[in-house]
Amino acid sequence: MARFRTPTATEIATLEAAGVTAENWEHVAVSEDFQPPQLQRCRLEGRIELASGACIRRSRVRNYRIGKHSIIEDVTALECRQRSSFGNGVGVATINECEGRTVRITARLSAQVAYLSAIYRHRPKLIAALERITEAYTETQASEVGTVGRDCRIVGARFIREVCIGDNAVVDGASLLENGTLCEGARIGVDVKAHGFICAEHARIDNGTTLENCFIGENCILDKGFTASESLFFANSHCENGEAASIFAGPYTVSHHKSSLLIAGMFSFFNAGSGSNQSNHLFKSGAVHQSVHLRGCKFASGAYIMSPALEGAFTMVMGHHASHHDTSTFPFSYLLEKEGHSLLMPAANLNSYGTVRDMEKWPARDRRTVERDVIDFKPYNPYLTGAMLRAVDLLHRMEEQDPKAEYYVHNRVQIRSAAVRRGIGLYNKAIVAALGAMLAQGTASERYDGSGRWLDIAGQYIAKREVDRIVEAIEQSELNDFEAIDNRFRLFHVHYDDYARSWAESVYAGLLGHTPTHEELTDAIAAGENARTALRRTTDADRDRDCSMDMAVSYGLDSDDETERQADYRAVRGLE
Repeated sequence: MARFRTPTATEIATLEAAGVTAENWEHVAVSEDFQPPQLQRCRLEGRIELASGACIRRSRVRNYRIGKHSIIEDVTALECRQRSSFGNGVGVATINECEGRTVRITARLSAQVAYLSAIYRHRPKLIAALERITEAYTETQASEVGTVGRDCRIVGARFIREVCIGDNAVVDGASLLENGTLCEGARIGVDVKAHGFICAEHARIDNGTTLENCFIGENCILDKGFTASESLFFANSHCENGEAASIFAGPYTVSHHKSSLLIAGMFSFFNAGSGSNQSNHLFKSGAVHQSVHLRGCKFASGAYIMSPALEGAFTMVMGHHASHHDTSTFPFSYLLEKEGHSLLMPAANLNSYGTVRDMEKWPARDRRTVERDVIDFKPYNPYLTGAMLRAVDLLHRMEEQDPKAEYYVHNRVQIRSAAVRRGIGLYNKAIVAALGAMLAQGTASERYDGSGRWLDIAGQYIAKREVDRIVEAIEQSELNDFEAIDNRFRLFHVHYDDYARSWAESVYAGLLGHTPTHEELTDAIAAGENARTALRRTTDADRDRDCSMDMAVSYGLDSDDETERQADYRAVRGLE
C-alpha cells in the first residue's frame, strides 16, 4: 500500500518560491518519493493527496486525491466542494418525460438492469428492490474528497466539480463537468459541458457536447455539439450534431445529423436519417406520451412519428405518421406514408441488403472490453422468429376474414392485400431459415428450456420465463447487487445456443404435431440452409442493383467516354 507524508519545511519553502500555495500544508499528503517540481504555480485547498509521479501545474485543486503519473495542468478549478456521490444515484427521466420511468444511474449500470428499472414499473416490489441496490451502491461511492486515477491527463479545462475520474481517463479542454463519474479510459474533449452524468469505460464526449442527467455507456461517442438531457446511451452508440431528450438508447443507437431529434422513446440498433423527429406534443395531459422503436429500426430522412407509437423490429420508417400505430407484430417491414395514411409492407425489409449489412457490421464494430451490457447479434433467433410466426398467423386471419378485400387495417395502419400475400411468403421462408439455423446449434438438453415467448432486453435475446425468474429473484433479495443480477443475465447468454435450440425444437414439434425424429431434424436443418441461401441470393441481388451502372449518375463528371465514367464509378465505390 502506498505511503504518504506531509511535505517537509524545506520542500514547502521550495514550492512557495515556485508559486505554489496551500490553504493548509498539514492537509497536503505526498508520496514518499515526492519531488517539488511535481507542483508548479498551483493552489492547493482542503485535503490533497498526491501519488508518485503525479503533477499539478497552473491549476487550483481542492479536496482531491491524484493518482500515480497523472497530470493536472492549466485547470481553472478541480474541486470537491461538498460530500458527493459523483453522479451515482442521479435520476434520469428516460423514455417518458414525466418521470414515470426514471432510472437512477450508477457506474455499475448495465443495459439489462436499466431496462428492468424503466420498463417493469408494473412490478413495484422489483422497483423498490432495485432502488435499495442503487442506494446501497451510491452510498459506497460517497465522499468529501474526489479522486483522479492513475495515468490520467486533465489539461486546459475550466471547472471540474465533484467528478470522480478513473484510471487512464483524459479531460482536455472541457468547459464544465459537475457531479459525475468518468470510468476507466473515458475521454472528455473541448467545450464539453456535463452535469449529473456517468461516462462508462472508454466513452468519448467531445466538441461542445452538452449533457444533463445522462448515462453514457461503454465505448459510446457523443460528438460535434450533440445535446442530451435525461437520457441513457448504451454500448457503442454514436450520436452527433442533433438532440436527445428522455430517451433509452440501447446498444448501437446512431444519429449523425443536426436536424434530428430523438425524444421520449426507446431505441436500439437504430439509425436516424436527417430531419428525423418524434413528438409527444399531445399536451392535453402533459408530455406523457412515448414511443418504442424495436431493434434495428431505421428512420429515413424527414421521417416523423407522433407518439405514442410502436414499430416492429427492423422496420424502415418513411414519411409522416400521426395515427399512433402499433406494428410490433410485423418485423422486417416498411412503414410508408401514402396519401396521408400509414401503409405497412410486412416482411419487405427481408429483401433488403441493408438489413444484412447492418446485422454483419454491428459485431464487427464492437469495441468493448468490459462488456457489462449483454448483446446478442445472432440474425436467426427465437425473438424475431417468434414475431414472424405471429405475423404469419395474423396475416392468414386477415385473408380468411375478407378474402376479396383490397387492403386491411391493423392498429391504424393499412396493409394492401398483395402485401399480405407477399409478406406470408417472405416470412415463411425466413422462418424455415431461422429454425434450421437454431436446430443446428447448441446441444439438446432438458437443462436448457427455452420454450415460450422470448424478449429483447436492451440488446439481449432471452426467454421470458428466465426474465420472470430474474425479476422474482430480485424481488426476494436473492439477487441483491448489480453484479449478481448481471451474472444471471450473462449466464443465460453463455448458454444462448442451447436455449435457442430448445425453443426451435419446441416450435418445430408444434408445427409437426409430434416430437421430431432425428431424420426430421436433419431435414429441417437442410431446409433451413437452402432457405438461407435463397434469402442471401435475394439480398445480394439487391446489393448488385445498388452497385449497378444505373446508379452511376453524376460519376465521371468531366468524361466524354462511357468507359471513363464507369471506371470513375467503380474506383469511388470500390467495385474493382
